[in-house]
Amino acid sequence: MLDFRYFVSNFYQLFAAAVHGMRQHLSGKEDRMMRKKGKSVSFDAMVKFFIQNYSIPTKKDFESLQTRLDRIEHLLKLDAARSSTAANLKRADRKAPLTALETVHNIIKHSGNGTTFKEIQAKTGYGDKKIRNVIFRLNKMGKIERKRRGVYIPS
Repeated sequence: MLDFRYFVSNFYQLFAAAVHGMRQHLSGKEDRMMRKKGKSVSFDAMVKFFIQNYSIPTKKDFESLQTRLDRIEHLLKLDAARSSTAANLKRADRKAPLTALETVHNIIKHSGNGTTFKEIQAKTGYGDKKIRNVIFRLNKMGKIERKRRGVYIPS
């Protein structure tokens, strides 16, 4: 995740350097010409005007955003911890696997030298397409490996 504190400090260092350079540039001829035309406006007032009218975020805005993001991350971590413990308690209460992935993975795990496609089909009662999809997902997740065509072993 992008560290906003680092971004803000670098942004304001660059902004301060640009402001300093523009002040030096305007202190010459152009500044005198602008004064003749009308009321003189300070550079700080111009910067403040642009920040307010064009919704340019300030350092204070970035800091408040960072604190809000920190708070959200903290709440998400707490929620994840609560839901994982609740899910583990629910799974511990049940005796049968919850999903087709878990069922097929358990069959392959408990086989000695690997399990064939037909054995998986006989034990689960699932159709060809469903077993192919489950085997593909388990292989992609790295939970099983293909020993040879039609024979699968746990990773």
